[in-house]
Amino acid sequence: MMDRSDSLEFEVCEPSDNAQVVFSTRQLLADMGFDEIRQYLIASAVSELSTNIIRYAGRGTVTLNLIRTTDCPGIEIIAQDLGPGIADIERAMTENISTGNGLGLGLPSVQRIMDEFDIRSAPGQGTRVRAVKWMK
Repeated sequence: MMDRSDSLEFEVCEPSDNAQVVFSTRQLLADMGFDEIRQYLIASAVSELSTNIIRYAGRGTVTLNLIRTTDCPGIEIIAQDLGPGIADIERAMTENISTGNGLGLGLPSVQRIMDEFDIRSAPGQGTRVRAVKWMK
């Protein structure tokens, strides 16, 4: 079971919030013992999720949860918003296809970087992404 020190939640609604989330993610990962390459990759995934919240929903949260319940610690990232949602998740997860104005690399790259990835969304109901990276 996690206590408050094992979880950090950030409200994101502007670019400076994204910078704070990424900085805090890197610090947390360093404290956990993730190597610099993994710190960079995971922080990139967090930045993508946070940027998507700002760009498409305007406001949401990014939560970082330390996982200490297994022999292999890890980090769980939950990005959640109440924006317009994603009408076609399969299309949004297709490399080089953007459902917005981006390059179409974002969500597929988050999925590649992380060990576990789950996205749930419905038009008008927002989006929730859960991603986990294990320290192995």
